[in-house]
Amino acid sequence: MNFDMTFFETLVNPLTVAACLVVGYIIKKWIADVDNKFIPTILAVLGAVLSCVILHTISVEAIVGGAFSGLASTGLHQLFTQLIENKNDN
Repeated sequence: MNFDMTFFETLVNPLTVAACLVVGYIIKKWIADVDNKFIPTILAVLGAVLSCVILHTISVEAIVGGAFSGLASTGLHQLFTQLIENKNDN
C-alpha cells in the first residue's frame, strides 16, 4: 500500500508548530498545576486559533490545519525527548 503524505504538507504550518512547541515547553516546565495529559488539547486549540490568525480567516481548513500543527508539535517534542533519552542511555 502506497501512502501519500502530501495531504499533511498542506495542513502543517511551521510557524504554528514552532509557536506551539514553545508554549508547550513553557507549560510543561514552568506551570506545575497543568497535568501533562491536557497539554496536547491545549496545543491543538492554540494551534487552531493561531492558524486562523495567521491565515486571516476562520475556515474548517484553517482550524483543522492549526489543530494538526499543534498536535504535531506535541509529537515533535516527544520525538526529541526520546532521541535525547536514548542518547544519554548509551
